[in-house]
Amino acid sequence: MVTDPISDLLTRVRNAINANHRIVEIPASNIKKEITKVMHQKGYIRGYKFVEEGPQGTIKIALKYDASTKRPAIEKLERISKPGLRKYAGAENLPRVLNGLGIAILSTSKGVMTDKEAKKLKIGGEVLCFVY
Repeated sequence: MVTDPISDLLTRVRNAINANHRIVEIPASNIKKEITKVMHQKGYIRGYKFVEEGPQGTIKIALKYDASTKRPAIEKLERISKPGLRKYAGAENLPRVLNGLGIAILSTSKGVMTDKEAKKLKIGGEVLCFVY
């Protein structure tokens, strides 16, 4: 049993990138689906597909690489808020990742979104992870 499903998602994607895999399969959950959608909207992954088989289903993520240099689109995935120590940020002090080049994924009262979207809506929330 996985105690931190978000860390499990990030670790599986990180390991697949390090192994130069094109597709990675992850056990599905609602929060993982939302994080995957945000990563796709911001261009960090090529695509995703939710497969509803078994008790919880799986998420198939197609990873994105540069065609000429073969470098992955995701340079680093970093878990911020952990089960033992939750990190929250208000609307006025949302984190900036690499001076705005990366994204922070937040869980807010309006759903899972990036730091830039939360800043526009003037809401804060739990800082789940950084992607750059």
